[in-house]
Amino acid sequence: MRMYDKPNPKDPHRKAIPNKRRKWLIATLVVILGIGGIVYSLADRYLIRHVEVVLADDNASATSSSANDASNAAAEVNATSDDWNYSSDDMQVSIEKVQTGSGADQITYYVADVQMTDASSLKSALADNSFGTNITENTSEIAAANNAIFAINGDYYGFRSDGVIIRNGTVYRDDPVRDAMALFADGTMKTYNETEVSSSELLAEGATNTLSFGPILIQDGEIVSDFSSVKIDNNFGNRSIQDANPRTAIGMIAPNHYVFVVVDGRQDDSRGMTLAELADVMKGLGATEAYNLDGGGSSTMYFMGRVVNNPLGRNQERGVSDILYLKEGQSS
Repeated sequence: MRMYDKPNPKDPHRKAIPNKRRKWLIATLVVILGIGGIVYSLADRYLIRHVEVVLADDNASATSSSANDASNAAAEVNATSDDWNYSSDDMQVSIEKVQTGSGADQITYYVADVQMTDASSLKSALADNSFGTNITENTSEIAAANNAIFAINGDYYGFRSDGVIIRNGTVYRDDPVRDAMALFADGTMKTYNETEVSSSELLAEGATNTLSFGPILIQDGEIVSDFSSVKIDNNFGNRSIQDANPRTAIGMIAPNHYVFVVVDGRQDDSRGMTLAELADVMKGLGATEAYNLDGGGSSTMYFMGRVVNNPLGRNQERGVSDILYLKEGQSS
């Protein structure tokens, strides 16, 4: 019997087994490191907060109980309000719920008609009062923290790293790539191509806020004719926006006279709107300029301490990076 024979160190079969194992372990390690690198890269891009600028907190006294602050402000400026209307010497807000169609073709949307005496009443606010990527709060949270009377979600600038982002007169990002919208100190709104108008030109013209999403719905009184090739960005997980979806849009009827529309979608009582349908609605409301903002689960309308529409089809907001909102005066 040879059961006690010593192994032959020159036996090629003896070497082959550990070599194969070593190669397998190395390959496995490379795959694990590769997957880990990809996961971290995606998390860094889409999940991990990157704060670039922390704003001075002008609302340090605001607390989670500030849902009544807008009502208190209304009393201070001798305003009147109910669930759908607000009126003071400086602004009037009227909200209407509209339903069209029936069955699987039903659409539910909300229209806010806003008139102001001073364009400074229309402002922008950032989630957590900070500028950067992946910094999010619910629209209602940002609105309450800023004592807003009315608010809608903005362009979710923090989901991407390009575009021209001016907020309340400050340039935070200057990487022109797409069609955008600007609000001006004289109460007007303009849609434009970021690659054709510089941020310095916009500021010189009195721009207070720019939003970078799109597309433009109405320009110079006319509906933009072709929405078939709209492309906002190439981010991972970005879905087509041509089909019927929840929507948020802003339009100007005349200086200091705006209309805001939020459309519910992907739910039983509202299929959402296509871009062409949204443009038709904005045109019918009298908008001479109109612009599509971030939609889908972001689409939210807030008024006097409550969310008016039905986000995500289950009254559950999705965190966003910014809002547009209305506020009484500079000191309220």
